[in-house]
Amino acid sequence: MTANSLRVLNPQSAWAAEDSAAPGAEKKKTKLVPVVRTSYLPERDADKTPILECIDLGISFGGLKAVDNFNLALGRTEIAGLIGPNGAGKTTIFNLLTKVYQPTHGTILLDGKDIAYSSTEQVNRAGIARTFQNIRLFHNQSVLDNVLIGLHNEMHYTMAEAVLRMPRYWKAEKVARERAMEYLSLFHLEEHADEPAGSLPYGAQRRLEIARALATNPSLLLLDEPAAGMNPSETAELMENIVRIRDTFQIAILLIEHDMNLVMNICEGIAVLNFGRIIAKGTPDDIRANPAVIEAYLGRKGAQKL
Repeated sequence: MTANSLRVLNPQSAWAAEDSAAPGAEKKKTKLVPVVRTSYLPERDADKTPILECIDLGISFGGLKAVDNFNLALGRTEIAGLIGPNGAGKTTIFNLLTKVYQPTHGTILLDGKDIAYSSTEQVNRAGIARTFQNIRLFHNQSVLDNVLIGLHNEMHYTMAEAVLRMPRYWKAEKVARERAMEYLSLFHLEEHADEPAGSLPYGAQRRLEIARALATNPSLLLLDEPAAGMNPSETAELMENIVRIRDTFQIAILLIEHDMNLVMNICEGIAVLNFGRIIAKGTPDDIRANPAVIEAYLGRKGAQKL
């Protein structure tokens, strides 16, 4: 039985009901039918397997349910937003998807495959890359080296070949450096390739972190508050970059963001999280007009004043 099929939540009660039936009574056969979960995908992705499906996903820390009953499907080329008030559980979702945390219950399907027992490294190799709310670069390494680190999956030579500087090593390094420069050029960072990453301005460090994530060749890119700390012109450039990344690499992007102008202008689908549960899903227009979303952000009294 698949995760989308009808399930008996309490099997013992089913056995008890059967035992209590009148002796000699003809048993009625129950027909099981598939139950399709409600998902919203861009029309262009509707005939393809979602790149990501979260089914009844949840995690508890002690007695606290940080995330509960989280259900989401993401199209293969969709730009989607995950929004909600501070403390709603958004970054916890990213940590579950990348296996920083192991879920207490639920299923995560990446391109139709269950990644339940995968490690963070295995999830990255399978196709999920992320950036962080607080920038996590190797500040003392060069800008180029930071992207080369993201290309580690593409380096195919042995330790002996590296130590002895064999031809295969030099060939792989040359190809990797060329590709790293291509990623830097996407974000206008090629001029800073030899500079320490920590010397870059804040907005450029954000772009470098995205370039490094892209270097791992993901099919799903997770961006955690990519516009945090950016000025309006940097945010406008970021919006263009996110759309260009999707169009160039034909990948899905899921972002957490508090800048509603960014979210409403580039996200095709939006899920709203509050106290660890999704309270609304839909298009930007649907979300703008949703009373539960307005209440989550403004409180009940604030929503009543609108």
